[in-house]
Amino acid sequence: MKKKLYIGTAGWNYKDWEGIVYPTGTEKKIDPLSYLSQYFNTIEINSSFYRPPSARSTSIWVDRIRGNPDFLFTYKLWQRFTHNRETMPGDQDEKLVKQGLDVLQTNERLGATLIQFPWSFKNTDENQDWAKKLIEKFKDYSPVIEVRHSSWNEKSFVAYLNDAGAAFANIDQPTIGQSIGLTNFAFTKLNYIRLHGRNYKNWFANDANVASRYDYLYSESELNSIQATIEHLVANSPKTFIIFNNHFRGQAAANALQVMFLMGGAKFKVPQQLIKEYPQLRNFSLTDDKKLGQASLFEN
Repeated sequence: MKKKLYIGTAGWNYKDWEGIVYPTGTEKKIDPLSYLSQYFNTIEINSSFYRPPSARSTSIWVDRIRGNPDFLFTYKLWQRFTHNRETMPGDQDEKLVKQGLDVLQTNERLGATLIQFPWSFKNTDENQDWAKKLIEKFKDYSPVIEVRHSSWNEKSFVAYLNDAGAAFANIDQPTIGQSIGLTNFAFTKLNYIRLHGRNYKNWFANDANVASRYDYLYSESELNSIQATIEHLVANSPKTFIIFNNHFRGQAAANALQVMFLMGGAKFKVPQQLIKEYPQLRNFSLTDDKKLGQASLFEN
């Protein structure tokens, strides 16, 4: 499973994960990234969307996950390239992004680069041209295009991505009107799924904040319904990334662990404080280790 299927969360630095995902009250301060890398073999870097991390920052991150040799980061591209589209970013902007990406690439810790566009980015000739230019700029960093408008559900664009060595992010999100639903597009190089949750009430509300939009826990039956899509992607690509973005109160971590069990079938160690919040995880927890923070999915 670890060679073909990478399952993890979108981001790791959330205040509301303390005491739920991350243990508190321990003698030694918990390093969130190192801690998560014990249980998951991928994490999507989200902070890079707001500001490209420096080479020094990504070097530190690489060092912090060194205990898991199978771990790969995915990297969310700076919004300057995807959301501020008056003019194409110049060479200096590109260099700013690639300084961090190169560290991940050189250390063989980069799984994919997510190029996420907003719902307003519709399938037009102009926008296709923009997306293709970004794929060309970041072709050496395993680019993955995420779009949220249903007009992109088009075979010719999907075929172009595959020919270009890129991929399409199959996303699960609340769908209404022309929002794109969960697709199962498979690609030669890698596959990618992002699960945002299905919080219809807050997703489209003008007064909703980021936390409330992603406040959603997938049920077991919902995860079972997604399993066929995952199996299809795994069967048709050497690498498949499954990223949970329903981050409120650690729900992403809980659902990611559930899918790991769903796909692997064998029990493994689960953070005990997370079981307290989500008792359903006890069904596949290998042991009720009382030493919080000591369990590791990758122990021999």
